Amino acid sequence: MKPRIVRASETKTKIAPDDLFVGQVLQDQVFVPEDPSRLRVTRVTFTPGGRTNWHAHAVGQILYVLSGVGRYQMDGGPVEEIRPGDTVVIPPNTRHWHGAAPDQMMCHLALSESDDQGNATDWLEPVSEGDYTTAPN
Repeated sequence: MKPRIVRASETKTKIAPDDLFVGQVLQDQVFVPEDPSRLRVTRVTFTPGGRTNWHAHAVGQILYVLSGVGRYQMDGGPVEEIRPGDTVVIPPNTRHWHGAAPDQMMCHLALSESDDQGNATDWLEPVSEGDYTTAPN
């Protein structure tokens, strides 16, 4: 891998797939890994009420909130509010979801890696309205 600058003009915004997200969610691939790197960096913008399905990452995930107000929940844990400057460190194979608050947008950087077999994310079922609307801590 050679040193390089990834220009903003090289990244394309795409609408996140409806089968993996609820609501309108936009994704910008900030960095797509090149061998030997396995690190992927994505800027994800959630409209109010937008969120991921439940999912888990083989090597874990780090979220860094850039703007807005969001929510995060690990399976079995409380719904947590996340704000700009917050970093969420999610251990490997931890079932979780994250997204915007019901009345505000939220944008974060998502950093994740694939494992030695190339597995990165195990996508699961949508988050229930009951889980999503639970008041955050």
